[in-house]
Amino acid sequence: MTKLSGKIAVITGGNSGMGLATAQLFAREGAKVIITGRRQKELDEAVESIGANAEGVLGDVSRLSDLDKLHDHVKAKYGRVDVIFANAGLGSLAPIDQVTEAQFDETFNVNVKGTYFTVQKLLPLVPDGGSIILNASIASSKGMEAFSVYSATKAAVRSLARTLTTDLKARKIRVNAISPGPIDTPIFGKTGLTEQEIEGFKSGITSQVPLGRIGLPEEIAKPALFLASDDSSYISGIELTVDGGMAQV
Repeated sequence: MTKLSGKIAVITGGNSGMGLATAQLFAREGAKVIITGRRQKELDEAVESIGANAEGVLGDVSRLSDLDKLHDHVKAKYGRVDVIFANAGLGSLAPIDQVTEAQFDETFNVNVKGTYFTVQKLLPLVPDGGSIILNASIASSKGMEAFSVYSATKAAVRSLARTLTTDLKARKIRVNAISPGPIDTPIFGKTGLTEQEIEGFKSGITSQVPLGRIGLPEEIAKPALFLASDDSSYISGIELTVDGGMAQV
């Protein structure tokens, strides 16, 4: 028996990185997986890589109309969502004197507004006892240079795991946050840094990780599976940090 046999799972931002690795694992564990992404080509390629148990729904989590379409699609086809992994997120690095209003708004719109309304819009489809997983970050608790906006959004996501746990306690829906440390995903290429700066950033980060390396997307997928499955049936409201020890010592 696979851990998610017969379950319906929605993973936002499932077209690359941690979301894609999680979708692939969930599908192997028996779930029907619906992933979202903002670019059709990448979404189609991701669905193909996941296999027959996957489908993609084009959309931007910061647009409530797109989330309404996601809800309507899932309701019409499946009638429920057993697991939500609100994973979609973005961020760019900039010191406070260089942060623009557009950058600030985009980061909060995707990371906070998108996460919040993903849960709100899909919640009517979640049966009592379902699992909701939010993708936060160790940046929420570390004062990292040039991370002010991104870190603030992830602190908000961490807070949501607590407040939504209490909001949904009557329905026994478990809400938990995963807080990754440095993970080798395509997000590094979207930070606004040059290739040389990215390599320098990775090297600097690696020196701060007790395990001595950057993590892999698959190393987020496995904890997500734990939180999605009955293995974590008595766990709610937590922050599960997956960072090679970086924020722990």
